[in-house]
Amino acid sequence: MEIKGWQRTSLIDYPEHIATVFFTGGCNFRCPLCHNAGLVLQPDEFPSLSEAEVWDFLQRRAGLLDGVVLTGGEPTLQPDLLPFIRRLRSYDLAVKLDTNGYRPDVLQALLDEGLLDYVAMDVKAPPVKYALLAGRPNLDLSRIEGSIALLKASNVAYEFRTTVVPGLLDEEDIVQVAQWVTDAPLYALQQFRPQGTLDPALEQVSPYPTERMQSMAERAGRHVERVVLRGV
Repeated sequence: MEIKGWQRTSLIDYPEHIATVFFTGGCNFRCPLCHNAGLVLQPDEFPSLSEAEVWDFLQRRAGLLDGVVLTGGEPTLQPDLLPFIRRLRSYDLAVKLDTNGYRPDVLQALLDEGLLDYVAMDVKAPPVKYALLAGRPNLDLSRIEGSIALLKASNVAYEFRTTVVPGLLDEEDIVQVAQWVTDAPLYALQQFRPQGTLDPALEQVSPYPTERMQSMAERAGRHVERVVLRGV
C-alpha cells in the first residue's frame, strides 16, 4: 500500500470509533474543491510510509483503537488494497472506506469478501453536473450509479455525502442528489472550506451561511432517512 499520510488517532473520521486514518496517494478525479491537491496531483512527492511501522503501531495500540479509515486520494486505486485490509482484519479492527465510487468493481470485491464495515461515498453533484464537480469531462456516470446501487443492496453501514460549494451547487442540486440516493440511511452535507483547493479560484468563495445549509438539509431530508450537517 502506498500510504502517503497518517493521522494516528481520530475521534471524528469514523462514527463512534477511535480510529487511525491512512491517506493514499493518487486519484481518478480532479475535483476543483479538493483539499488534498498534493495527494491527487503529485503523490510521488510525498514519501510512502513503511507498512512495518503501521503493523507495529497497530500491535502496540491493540485494545485502544477499534477502527481504521482508508481515505485519500482514492484508496480503490491501490492494487494491494484487498490484502492490506485482510491483514487489518487480523487486528480485530473495523474498517471504513472513503471513496468517490468510480471503481465499482473494487467496491464489489471488497463487499463480496466482507472486508468493510462502513463506507462513506462522495456523491459530488446531481448527474447533470457530475463531470464538472469531479473535474472529469468524459465521466462514466454508470460507475457512480453502480456504486450507489451496490451500497444500497449491501448489508454494510454506509453514507452518501456532498460538499456544498457556492457557485457550483445550489439548493436544487442538493435536492436532486437526495432524490438520486433516495431512502439512503444517511446523507451528509459538508460545509465547503475555501482553503487549499485544487482550483485556486475557489479560495475566494465564501461558504453558504448556516441557515442556508439548514434549509438544504430540511429539503433533502424528505428523500432520505437522515441528513446531517458537517462543518457548519
